[in-house]
Amino acid sequence: MKDFDDAFWSALDELVSNSEIVIDRPRGSAHPRFPDFIYKVDYGYLKDTLSMDGAGIDVWVGSGERKIDAIMCIVDLMKRDSEIKILVGCTEDEKLEVYKTHNETQYMKGIMIRR
Repeated sequence: MKDFDDAFWSALDELVSNSEIVIDRPRGSAHPRFPDFIYKVDYGYLKDTLSMDGAGIDVWVGSGERKIDAIMCIVDLMKRDSEIKILVGCTEDEKLEVYKTHNETQYMKGIMIRR
């Protein structure tokens, strides 16, 4: 299993290193549809990629070293979809904020898979 796990993380490393990260929701900004929601970690996407929702693959970008720390696997009951979010350079506090963000309502739940 470890070889398969290593191959997964290597594939993510390659995807992220060969993609431009676009931060469209910087730390401290409000969500465009839910103004009471303030982003505590930079949030964006990988340009020229495709996720289940038809947009770019989502990324949370922290203040640490630019490496992939973990992923969040999300189930969104309102949108009736699921997807992953890639965490890049997140400190432990930032990982906790991302985790709480994806678990604070009854409509969205997520699990974090650490590298």
